[in-house]
Amino acid sequence: MSDQPADVSGPDPDHSADPAAPGRPAPAPPAETVVVDRPYEPSSPGLAERAQGAKRRPVIPAWAKSRREFCAAGKGVAAYAWHVSAYHAVRTPWYTVRLALQAPRGAARFVGGSLRWVADAEGEPFRQSAAANEDINKYLQLSRQRDRRVRWRATVAVVASITGLTVALALYVMAPSWLLAFCGFAMTMAAGRLGQPADAPVIHRAVEIPKATRLTSDIVLRALGSLGIPAINQAQAKGGDGFGFTAPITRDGPGWLAEGDLPYGVTVTDIIERREKLASGLRRPLGTVWPEAAPEEHTGRLRLWVGDQDMSRSKQPAWPLAKSGTVDLFKPVAWGTDQRGREVEITLMYLAGVIGAIPRMGKTFLLRLLLLIAALDPRAEVHSYDLKGTGDLDPVGSAVSYRHRAGDDDEDILYALTAMRELQAELRRRTKVIRTLPRDICPESKVTTELASKRSLRLHPIVVGVDECQKWFEHPKYGKELEEICTDLVKRGPATGIVLLLATQRPDDASLPKGISANASARWCLKVMSHVENNMVLGTGAYKRGVRATMFAWGDKGICYFLGEGEDARIVRAVEIDALAAEGIARRGRKMRELLGTLAGYALGEQPEAEPGPSYDLLADLLTALPDCKPKLWNEAILVGLAELRPAVYGTWTPEQLTAALKSYGIRTVQVWGTTEDGKGANRRGIKRADVLAAIAERDDRDAAA
Repeated sequence: MSDQPADVSGPDPDHSADPAAPGRPAPAPPAETVVVDRPYEPSSPGLAERAQGAKRRPVIPAWAKSRREFCAAGKGVAAYAWHVSAYHAVRTPWYTVRLALQAPRGAARFVGGSLRWVADAEGEPFRQSAAANEDINKYLQLSRQRDRRVRWRATVAVVASITGLTVALALYVMAPSWLLAFCGFAMTMAAGRLGQPADAPVIHRAVEIPKATRLTSDIVLRALGSLGIPAINQAQAKGGDGFGFTAPITRDGPGWLAEGDLPYGVTVTDIIERREKLASGLRRPLGTVWPEAAPEEHTGRLRLWVGDQDMSRSKQPAWPLAKSGTVDLFKPVAWGTDQRGREVEITLMYLAGVIGAIPRMGKTFLLRLLLLIAALDPRAEVHSYDLKGTGDLDPVGSAVSYRHRAGDDDEDILYALTAMRELQAELRRRTKVIRTLPRDICPESKVTTELASKRSLRLHPIVVGVDECQKWFEHPKYGKELEEICTDLVKRGPATGIVLLLATQRPDDASLPKGISANASARWCLKVMSHVENNMVLGTGAYKRGVRATMFAWGDKGICYFLGEGEDARIVRAVEIDALAAEGIARRGRKMRELLGTLAGYALGEQPEAEPGPSYDLLADLLTALPDCKPKLWNEAILVGLAELRPAVYGTWTPEQLTAALKSYGIRTVQVWGTTEDGKGANRRGIKRADVLAAIAERDDRDAAA
């Protein structure tokens, strides 16, 4: 055992006050401060850096560079001038009569006003005030001023009177009668103009010009401060603006554009979700207020566009294709306008599209518009399916469609399934043709407009439009196969010249399977009710990025978020084409096909050849797959037996398809206890042999009674 005493920790009473005492360790030096910010350098970037990084604004406005907008502006000015001229020309006789009747009063006013001017009547109240206040000096000063004024004004009046009388006498003696008449008419009208009452002018405005409030920085700051965003309110409470303008507020189309930076931590999405409050703060209708992000900048850069008129009520420019013109589907075609009234284009080839909205917002009209665009390319083969059954797509179907059907009955679904099987076979044929073409003719392994025009290759565009597509995918018998075909067309169709457009009023996993929604390259989302539907149509994360079709009002018919053409989401108002106009456009498309010799299919009364499907009896086959020794069995095990019995029929069936097919016979699946391959017991959905026998007996009884 050591003789040394144990080391006891604690303060030493003899040395605690003296850190430098003998036997005490030297204190550690204080930690050195780490500088993380570089010293401030007042030097700014050089000229070269500023020139390279500068954001250049367009020299020529966008409306002046667009021939259509420039012509539209010129036509508007000409129409305005013509209307004003015609309005006043028609009323000129009445103007003349009224001015002539008011001429005596005007002459009296002229004489009286001249005499008051000569007598310096306007200074009389000031002279009387000086006399009443007994201000002698002021009164004498004003009196001398009056005397001077009266002398030179009287001289001017006398000279003017003599000159006027001389000129009048000379005209009377020497001037021709037409000049005398013109001078008399002009003098009468001038006297009448002087004699008109202030509250009853003779000439009224021909046009009442709507006056929209000019957007100013004060109005913008007031509106942002009313949103209840803490960062903005705190900045304004401290005397700041809460919004830093990065450019002057300018006129941008039929509206005003304000652009600037929000406070740190505030995003454009925060403003978009308060759009109604923002419109209230601006004191403007909701349909005129459109906050949007600047994709090329940070998430706090706000672009606020405030229009003169509600977007849904403003007059849209005439659609260029409404009366005449053809389409090349491989080139951009106008289909709508943005908030500023500028055309928005789309290239229908090389895409697959999804359209989503709640009912009565213009979804079907938009789909029909896209099919009408396809109808104006005489090479295009159009397939139209109206599963709502109201005939909205009939103008296109009866005129140009190769395949067309309206309704969701079983025979309608089977018709569509047969046509889609044909289309999938055509897809496979096209891939083989493209693969065999020389590289110099088909360098990118996809259909081009030149290849589509070569009829020997049969690579013409095919555009398929399906309204209420959820009716296809939810069908208990054919839904799975239709989903597989559509998924294949969405993935491989664009490169082969096949375009699939699907529209639904219930965007969810059932109506838009993931294989379709994830691969659609063009998306149109009109008003929806929640972020779930919004993201189903516009893509995952769209709602968080501020792309929110939930902000559209009930009156925003035909207005949608459009995502495609390689650009960020844009707000677009589709061209409104009613049924009568659609029939006229479709007839033009039919005439083009008749001249080119490409009209075929449903438009000519032809029907697709029905596929001789395999003949089978599901109930009888179930008895074979369910032997007597097994009164009940799992769906998976039954499908194995069915697939061995008829591979062509049951080879691709799933347990869900079997369950759906059995519902039509009144057979329901139940929980069945069984053993898995590894010897473990499990409870799964299955079928009882007794239920199958009962269904067969019931069917036989019905057949015997019939």
